[in-house]
Amino acid sequence: MKYAIKIHKISTVDELSDAWKVEDFKALLKRFEFPNNDVSDIKELRELLFMAIADKDPSEAATIVLDYKLGAHLNEGQIDSLSYEMLVDKISEEYPKIDLHKELFNVNQLLYKAFNGTFPNTKATIIDFEITPLLNANKEITKEIVLKCFAKNLDSHNIILRLFGKQLSGDEAFEEADDIIWDLQQNETSRRLITSEYFMNNAEFLQPEMDCKIDFFTEE
Repeated sequence: MKYAIKIHKISTVDELSDAWKVEDFKALLKRFEFPNNDVSDIKELRELLFMAIADKDPSEAATIVLDYKLGAHLNEGQIDSLSYEMLVDKISEEYPKIDLHKELFNVNQLLYKAFNGTFPNTKATIIDFEITPLLNANKEITKEIVLKCFAKNLDSHNIILRLFGKQLSGDEAFEEADDIIWDLQQNETSRRLITSEYFMNNAEFLQPEMDCKIDFFTEE
């Protein structure tokens, strides 16, 4: 199937604007045993949380935030290990479970900013683009379609090309696409995808516009 891609803007960010809500900050402050009953402004809550986090040992603070964000997915031992590994490695890029990368990024960046750089700094990539189905291509645009199209426009050093060659070619199912692309948003005129800079970064794109033909896996 063929699609036309037009990239409008590629941005690199060190946090996602919707990663944390008022309720999250209040819940975390409670876990850090930091009073916040009279506060409802999200900026003030964030400042209080940074103070509470900075009062703790970095690995201890990481354990608390990880347990809050990922306690339903990781056991106590996994969280304890990650709380130390995060201090030296970019866990949100290296952790084998790709479906946890987005939340690990959010946790990492909260801790990075609260501790003024004690944790490694990681980045996310936001791409504003248009995608147009050509001929008889699917009009419903999925994360797999978008990722396969963008992969045609990335240089050969890109990590997606190296790790998921068989999935991109249609020789295997590409279930990982749903986790590699963290969010796929649409408005009246364009679309926006959010992913880790680890998977796609500005310097890897070859051209702003292109037509691409992609293939899908079919079970025999």
